[in-house]
Amino acid sequence: MTAFRPFTCDDLFKFNNVNFDPLTETYNLTFYTQYLAKWPELFYLAESPNEHIIGYIIGKVEGEDDNWHGHVTTLSISPDYRRLGLAALLMKFLENLTEKKHAYFVDLFVRKSNKLAFDIYTKMGYFVFRTIRDYYRGDQDEDAYDMRKALSCDKSLIQPVRDHN
Repeated sequence: MTAFRPFTCDDLFKFNNVNFDPLTETYNLTFYTQYLAKWPELFYLAESPNEHIIGYIIGKVEGEDDNWHGHVTTLSISPDYRRLGLAALLMKFLENLTEKKHAYFVDLFVRKSNKLAFDIYTKMGYFVFRTIRDYYRGDQDEDAYDMRKALSCDKSLIQPVRDHN
C-alpha cells in the first residue's frame, strides 16, 4: 500500500529515481532545501511499501494582503507507478492545503508538448490561463501553458482562455 508523508531532508538523497524522466525538471540542492524550509507542508511524497519514493509534489503559497494563490512547482511520479492515480492524490492534497490558506486559485506550468500532463491537469479542472513563450530553456526552448484552477474562495477570479494553440 502506498503511503503519503511530508518530505524530509533525508529524502533529498533518495528521490533521484523519480527525476529520471526527461519531462521532470531537476533543480539544485539549494532549490529543494529552500522550498523545504519555507513551505514544508506543501512538499509531500508518495512511498511504496518497501519505502522507496515513487512520487512527490512541491508547492508554495504566494501573495500579499488577502490576495493569495497556490502554485505547483513540480509534480513527478516514477514511471513504474504512473496511471495509478498518485498524481491526482498529490494534487488534491496540495489543493486542500491551499484552500485552507484562503487562496483564490492554484496554478502550474506545463510544457506545451507534454500532452499526458496537460490531459491529466485538464481532467482535474485546470484550464489554460495563458501561454508563456520560451518558458523552458534548453537545447530547444519550449512554451509553457500557465494552467489554473479556481478554488472556492473566488470561482469568478479567473476565466478560461478558449484558444490555447
